Amino acid sequence: MTRYVIVGAGEAGIRAAASLRAAGEREIVVLSAEPIAPYERPPLSKPPDPDRGLLRPIGVDLSGVELRLGCSARAIDRRARTVELATGERIPYDRLLLATGAKQRRLACPGGDRALLLRSSDDARAIHARAEPGARAVIVGAGLIGLELAATLRVRGLEVCVVELAARALGRAVPAELAERLVERHRAEGVLFLFGARLEAVEAGAVRLADGTRLPADLVVAAIGVEPATELAEAADLACANGILVDSSLRTSDPAIFAAGDCAAVDHPRYGRVRFESWRMAGEQGRLAGRTMRGEAGELTALPWFWSDQWDLSLQVVGRCDPQRQAVLRALGSPGLVRFELDPTGGLAAAAALGPAGPVGRAIRLVERLIERGAVVPPSTLADPEADLRPFLRAP
Repeated sequence: MTRYVIVGAGEAGIRAAASLRAAGEREIVVLSAEPIAPYERPPLSKPPDPDRGLLRPIGVDLSGVELRLGCSARAIDRRARTVELATGERIPYDRLLLATGAKQRRLACPGGDRALLLRSSDDARAIHARAEPGARAVIVGAGLIGLELAATLRVRGLEVCVVELAARALGRAVPAELAERLVERHRAEGVLFLFGARLEAVEAGAVRLADGTRLPADLVVAAIGVEPATELAEAADLACANGILVDSSLRTSDPAIFAAGDCAAVDHPRYGRVRFESWRMAGEQGRLAGRTMRGEAGELTALPWFWSDQWDLSLQVVGRCDPQRQAVLRALGSPGLVRFELDPTGGLAAAAALGPAGPVGRAIRLVERLIERGAVVPPSTLADPEADLRPFLRAP
């Protein structure tokens, strides 16, 4: 009987375990460094649910899976095929999945350790414990987590300032037209933005910028991105480069070891070598790993997709946006907007939408199907808010 060991109980690890169990596998061990049951991370930057609180369990059936909480893996012995825990215990495996996720980047400036991070439930609790109405919060980083947290804290009555080194928000993954609209929505709610601002130090009760500006702060949060958690893989001499290198089937340089989720740099057939940092792609990779670890054929072909709800606006992106591509804008009600991106052949390659949740969700789901279909839609049609794009799903 094959024994499967999974290191990490996030979205990728849990989905892999559920996939293995559903296929009839019985020897499945999941090692979680956290002492609490697996939970979804996206809600951590959002207001706590009045009924369910801060934590939302990952909705899968893990009956028959050995879930070991508070167990940190510290080494892999590839020759003996064992995982060594921090306690010294060794767990044997036939197939091993590394779903170790990512770790939040820390501020490198003097006093940077004063800033709180947001990656785990403990991080979220620490932030919410200090989020008193009237307090002054400085968020370093204008990415998705930084903006979501800015909205959450502002709703709770805090004064919020977002400090960003770059010239605009959401520079990595969201087109400028949509990012600017979202920032304006935040400003309308009283959030202050400082772009092109370099952090000099985090002091007691303040953040100091390189130009001498001193921002009073009762709460400082670093939201400057993440790095893949590859220490375990690197110590085991697995190939790594901005993530654990895996093929399109999620197999590492060791045929008995797989990797999935934020820690994995996947050889994607559409995009090449990519490390995806999104909830959906972590789940897709986990389910795929559950199949390929069993020896089934399969490769990661899913399109990346992510969403973020802020204030009364929903942001969704499908595909990988590239500012160098030809772009077409389309109004989506008021104040909605869709930005389509075309590849060199005129085919749809990606899209981003901002506006009310319902219209945005419908638009992005349709675009995703069009991209998968390889549809070519005339730019004039894409730009026309009255034009129906569904017939292009049937085009040869």
